[in-house]
Amino acid sequence: MNFYNRTNELDLLAKTEKLSKTAAQMTFVVGRRRIGKTSLLVKATENTQVLYFFIAKKSEVLLCEEFTEQIKQRFNIPIFGEIKTFKALFGFVMELSKTRHFTLIIDEFQEFYAVNPAVFSDMQNSWDTNKQNSMLNLILCGSVYALMSKIFENAKEPLFGRATQRIHLKAFDIATLKEILNDYTPHYSKNNLLAFYLFTGGVAKYVELLVQAEAFTFEAMCNEILSENSLFLGEGKNVLIEEFGKDYGNYFSILSLIASGKTSRVEIESIMEIQTGGFLDRLENEYSLIKKIRPILAKPGSRSVKYQIEDNFLKFWFRFIYKYHSAVEAGNLAYLKTIVQRDYSTFSGKILEKYFMEQLKAQKKYNNIGTYWERGNQNEIDIVAVDDLNKTVLFAEVKRNANNISIEKLKEKATNLIQQFKGYQFNYTGFSIEDM
Repeated sequence: MNFYNRTNELDLLAKTEKLSKTAAQMTFVVGRRRIGKTSLLVKATENTQVLYFFIAKKSEVLLCEEFTEQIKQRFNIPIFGEIKTFKALFGFVMELSKTRHFTLIIDEFQEFYAVNPAVFSDMQNSWDTNKQNSMLNLILCGSVYALMSKIFENAKEPLFGRATQRIHLKAFDIATLKEILNDYTPHYSKNNLLAFYLFTGGVAKYVELLVQAEAFTFEAMCNEILSENSLFLGEGKNVLIEEFGKDYGNYFSILSLIASGKTSRVEIESIMEIQTGGFLDRLENEYSLIKKIRPILAKPGSRSVKYQIEDNFLKFWFRFIYKYHSAVEAGNLAYLKTIVQRDYSTFSGKILEKYFMEQLKAQKKYNNIGTYWERGNQNEIDIVAVDDLNKTVLFAEVKRNANNISIEKLKEKATNLIQQFKGYQFNYTGFSIEDM
């Protein structure tokens, strides 16, 4: 598959690489697994001299042996004696970078917690001592969001404040997904665009897998994802178990309930029969997997709160694959496909709402975009977009089928909310699949 998007990230990495020729630079890159971090870094450094260290879960001695061999081959220099610690190896790299400019990428950097946690303080000492005379472009990349944030953004950690740049790599936006579909299947339908957005969420690896399989219709995507030996079937566990550790069972149960429509803490706790406040807080603030939703204009302390899963694919995975994992384990994927086909219309309706919210955000016209509901989930409005500069408010109803949109009902639902916008102009519209 061609390389898409990432223009801003490539520009930043190019700027950092140029700066590192006169003073060492440290960039940390974080993003969920499969998002395309390695592909980005390969693209960004294709015309530079690069060392690439991947931190696998094996002994420090074996890692150093592997990395030492890479240095010898890349720079065609002898290294006398054995280097058995990463402290010594990084010290050697820093000394080497005083006489030559190069990039060092350390991938899955957070895995040093399992290999040797002292590495972070060892690196800090060597960095602080040598960076002024170094020409090293150091890129530290990781996919466990909570650990990477802790390493670089927790004031108690050795590498806090050392990074000169930060990149949080996110999914492809809607414009990029359209570009990809247009390149590979120019006559794609709006329904298939919705399915592509729903199943991949813009995650580069999922996009690549569907493109390689030439799966561009809902039916083809469904068959690819729910096929025997499909990478997608175990993906939720592969992506998240390491993040959650031994408590992953509770986290998975909460995410499955949210994906199934149990979006309030009261609903979740009534089913799980445990206090979930701590789990929900960590899912939102440490792992960035869920988002707290309040009615637009509600005060931050408002108790009217719902939760939603931010990642489209994980929302699908917890709603269908994890929920019906017994069918997956039994190899009865035909049963699971029937469930997906049965519930797809309702499930995709919520994804469609998110799609149009993203489209409105991309317009850079509104300063506040959200949703609205009143006590008891009455008078729910799918999208409310506020432009305080021009004093306008857009109210939108989202339905898969345009024939099911009622502007008159939308105006009735907005009756109480418009009282909070004195002097504003109100616009009412509907969005359907045909507007994608």
